[in-house]
Amino acid sequence: MLSQIFDAFKPRLHDSNSKVNQVALEAMHRMIPLLKDNLSPVINMLIPAIVDNNLNSKNPGIYAAATNVIQALCQHLDNSLLLQPFCTKAQFLSGKAKQDLTEKLA
Repeated sequence: MLSQIFDAFKPRLHDSNSKVNQVALEAMHRMIPLLKDNLSPVINMLIPAIVDNNLNSKNPGIYAAATNVIQALCQHLDNSLLLQPFCTKAQFLSGKAKQDLTEKLA
């Protein structure tokens, strides 16, 4: 059930409309403390959707929202769930996104 919901929600996390994208990131930020480790089945799908484009966004609202989501993931999920997806993404990112994710890994 959860994976079906996030399959539908995921495209909003990188919607071409910046307002939709930002609201989706903000909604994700509010969901994380409620769902916590229950997100484990969808975390490998969510991390790329959250990180790709959003952490390198020139839109300050989208960048801030993406940073908040990453911070919430680190606070509310078991770090062992985040290690592999963060490492995988950090290998292929560039710029500010790579720096931000590398700091979280450290």
